[in-house]
Amino acid sequence: MKRWTLLVLLLALSATAASASDVEERNKALAKRVFEEVLASGNWELGAQVYAPDFVNHGMTRDASLKEDTDASKGYKQAFPDLKMDVQMVMAEGDLVSVLWVAKGTNTGTGNGLPATGKPVQMRGITIWRIVNGQLKEEWSAFDQLSVMQQLGLLPAPGSRAVETGSAGLYALVGTQARPPFSPYGRI
Repeated sequence: MKRWTLLVLLLALSATAASASDVEERNKALAKRVFEEVLASGNWELGAQVYAPDFVNHGMTRDASLKEDTDASKGYKQAFPDLKMDVQMVMAEGDLVSVLWVAKGTNTGTGNGLPATGKPVQMRGITIWRIVNGQLKEEWSAFDQLSVMQQLGLLPAPGSRAVETGSAGLYALVGTQARPPFSPYGRI
């Protein structure tokens, strides 16, 4: 009898582990799909299906709602119509999925307060999503906004004269179009 109990317990644990692994694999596939089809390609209809209605993006200074996050994503796609996103690494544990990504595009449009500069940009970032029942519920993301602004020529590069002369030189170079720090959710 003890053998049967042990065997049933082992089978149950094995099935649970396999089930958790299946969920993690589905979550990883969803994360890749969101980067490729929603964020890079602008398939906002798919986005409406895979983001939970009560989705929250936990920003550095404040949380953003689903509408604010979607508007920011659309703004980036407007500013960089040829945006390409390369998913370099995806890891999952439980309901969390981490994605290391690289974005490339040319700033030929306006969006999120960015003027069209015609300059190419490349940036790398990390996004962590909590996925519940096949929908994105929460997000934590980070990418180098300073580098983006420097690549666009909206902020001086390290070692430039404007950096040496302080904020007066910085704002003379930047002008009134964009003032640091920049956030797609509004000025900080």
